[in-house]
Amino acid sequence: MTRPLAPSSVADPPPTPSFRAAVGFWLKLGFISFGGPAGQIAVMHEELVARRRWISERRFLHALNYCMVLPGPEAQQLATYIGWLLHGTIGGIVAGALFVLPSLFILIALSWIYLSYGDVPAVAGVLYGIKPAVTAIVVFAAYRIGSRALRHALLCASAVAAFVAIFAFRVPFPWIVLAAAVIGIVGGRIAPDHFRAAGARGAGGTGYVSAVIGDDTPTPAHVRFRPWRAVVVATVGLSLAVLPLAALAWSGGWSAPLTQMGWFFTKAALLTFGGAYAVLPYVYQGAVETYAWLTPVQMIDGLALGETTPGPLIMVVAFVGFVGGWAQEVFGPGSQAAAGIAGATVATWFTFLPSFVFILVGGPLVEATHEDLKYTAPLTAITAAVVGVILNLAVFFAYHVLWPEGIGNRFDWISLLIGIAAGIALFRFRASVIPVIGACALAGLAVTLIA
Repeated sequence: MTRPLAPSSVADPPPTPSFRAAVGFWLKLGFISFGGPAGQIAVMHEELVARRRWISERRFLHALNYCMVLPGPEAQQLATYIGWLLHGTIGGIVAGALFVLPSLFILIALSWIYLSYGDVPAVAGVLYGIKPAVTAIVVFAAYRIGSRALRHALLCASAVAAFVAIFAFRVPFPWIVLAAAVIGIVGGRIAPDHFRAAGARGAGGTGYVSAVIGDDTPTPAHVRFRPWRAVVVATVGLSLAVLPLAALAWSGGWSAPLTQMGWFFTKAALLTFGGAYAVLPYVYQGAVETYAWLTPVQMIDGLALGETTPGPLIMVVAFVGFVGGWAQEVFGPGSQAAAGIAGATVATWFTFLPSFVFILVGGPLVEATHEDLKYTAPLTAITAAVVGVILNLAVFFAYHVLWPEGIGNRFDWISLLIGIAAGIALFRFRASVIPVIGACALAGLAVTLIA
């Protein structure tokens, strides 16, 4: 007969993962990180907090709070942060890079197929099935994060207010973050118990669960803040942005397409507060209207491809760069594929570089605050507000999936059924993201081929 686990089995931390084991996990994550930032964060929470116990609930949420207030893709930044906590600077770089590289290679291949062979019915069918699945994944992620973050009526009210603000009044995400931070500052003073960071619990919510990076883990040497290290990292990061941009300008001129892509996506990287959907209008305006790197229809198709590939949704910039390099023939006629690869690489490099700098420079400062209520209370309130923002994203998806031609036109009952099935699989049977995505993709393909 199987004996129950001893109480110490959840009180003792697991062995620290080797760097090789961590690399294997980050590589796997790069290929399974579907569902946008909400789905990706849910996957990381399940794997790193619940299953592997590499980081505790409180430390995970503290890191997530910091990433939420930064410009850039928060899920990729969270992976970088946790990789840095585990194995220092090289661990953070590897974790963040492997979160992006699989989707870069996949998008380059899909972009080439898209431009070389045009519309492919099979791809349209797969996209048709994945979109309602992504909607269900985002709803489930909001539930998972909200069930841990919304521990009091004040935090629930913050989430509701954030949803109403962004959904009904189109309040920009930075203003929602600022308002939530103010609520957290005030709330931390007048009701501190309601704004403390959430801790981890064992099965049934009664036993303490230890982790490699636990609530009481002594601060490793590489995590401590050192001013000279911050200066070095910031200098290296700035050099990795300035020198490639200068090289592009020297080789082709400041007005050359690749140079302008480097400069444009650097600006975009610093404006992506609120995730990919907050910056997509800016990318659309620049790439389509200002520079004419691609057409409006191509931009929409690129977003659809980005939704169905692993990695951050903002990886749509790789598609924009590929199409822009191809269309502009930056290497001359007959070299469109090489030009597309160059454009995708430039767009990705300048979009994601700032995220590494933010984490590696700011991480030590953030780690020094995880027990200080005056810092954690605003971040706790921000996490609550973000739950409302994620719900708004789910509504955005559902609107476009169920009424593909707009409210008042045709209602897509098949998409609704696929979305309900995905929701049942996630909520009732706790299915993982990848099987749900795969099953819905096959269902969409079958419906398209039969119709």
